[in-house]
Amino acid sequence: MMNLVGNTKEELMEIVKRRVESCATCPLYLHRNNVVVGEGSLDTPIIFVGEGPGEEEDKTGRPFVGRAGQLLDKILESVGLKRNDVYITNVVKCRPPNNRTPTSAEQRACLHFLLAQIEIINPKVIVALGATALNALLGSNYQITKVRGRKFEWKAGIIIFPMFHPSFLLRNPSKAQGSPKWLTWEDIKEVKRMFDEYKGKG
Repeated sequence: MMNLVGNTKEELMEIVKRRVESCATCPLYLHRNNVVVGEGSLDTPIIFVGEGPGEEEDKTGRPFVGRAGQLLDKILESVGLKRNDVYITNVVKCRPPNNRTPTSAEQRACLHFLLAQIEIINPKVIVALGATALNALLGSNYQITKVRGRKFEWKAGIIIFPMFHPSFLLRNPSKAQGSPKWLTWEDIKEVKRMFDEYKGKG
């Protein structure tokens, strides 16, 4: 973990960014155009964590800007939240080839960056988007279809709240009751409720 004394959150996150940019711990660095560290509010009670950057993210250096990211924006907007109300990042900071799932070794190599980001922001809730993010944090092997919408208490009392990854919703467009999109609507309402509760407590 990082020494938080004497630095602002912005300075600390810049240190993380520089360390990610110089990282060559796993082979993903060989193919990246840009690292994708994260963006959003450093004073938010809620962090969204996805799997890893895709093609558009690798081009721009920004998280969740492709089709899945555009859908995430709409999901947030549906309950009156904007990107800059929350913080958005991924488990791995470099794009896996062909957008494949990052291997467990790649996730382990990168996880300390995510843990540093969490320590800097000190959120109340981490929304794990998909099974990769959930299991990287919990060190488990949960199926997202079985645990989405549940709350897991994590380190320092932080709540981990799993939701479907937006890319999964793109492959399952039905909005019928009980569908992934319908369940995501229920989940994002709970995220907004938690956001308002913890933001109100300051």
